[in-house]
Amino acid sequence: MPHTRLQFKLPGGAFEFSTDHPDREFRILAAFPVDSGLFVAFEAPTEHRQAVLRDFDDVPLSYDVLHTDDQSVLIQYEMPSIPPPVRAILASGNLVQFPLTLRDGWITFDLTTSHERLSKLKAEFEDTGLTYEVVSVTQTTDPVDLLTDRQRRFMIEALQRGYYDSPRECSLTDLAVTLTVSKSTASRVLHNAEETVIKEFFAEPIE
Repeated sequence: MPHTRLQFKLPGGAFEFSTDHPDREFRILAAFPVDSGLFVAFEAPTEHRQAVLRDFDDVPLSYDVLHTDDQSVLIQYEMPSIPPPVRAILASGNLVQFPLTLRDGWITFDLTTSHERLSKLKAEFEDTGLTYEVVSVTQTTDPVDLLTDRQRRFMIEALQRGYYDSPRECSLTDLAVTLTVSKSTASRVLHNAEETVIKEFFAEPIE
């Protein structure tokens, strides 16, 4: 299953403080839909507190400053509707991993999803007209989830007995005897496991 990092550009004029300070990172700690729109928890460096609050004052947002210390300011605000990027993510059946980062007008986020849902997310972004980039796609398959218990047991035994060594230290017949199954059963289980592993390893990344 691919682990993906994406970023999308905010519409012009939104959160101008991030483009005014392009080297600074702001964070969206949480966001969840409600009947009236979207609640968001937002964190900014304390030194930019006034710039951030000015931007919030200039747009129709209801917000509260929840906490301020020497390092950061935590703001909770409510958007009157769910913004297009969030609608696109929800429509694709994906869940992002928080926190999201905001830097120079771009929001970057991570998600772990299937190739099918990643393709659907890209389609939703394109239909919405968002400017976005796929930063990276890496495979994060957990071997424990990839194989059945029986396939994993057969492959571990084969590895430990040298079946996959070159030259082989264990024949398929010897392996079948150890596993107390027929030679054809050992061959079938190993073949199915090998097929699963190879197809996952060579799965084409989404571009």
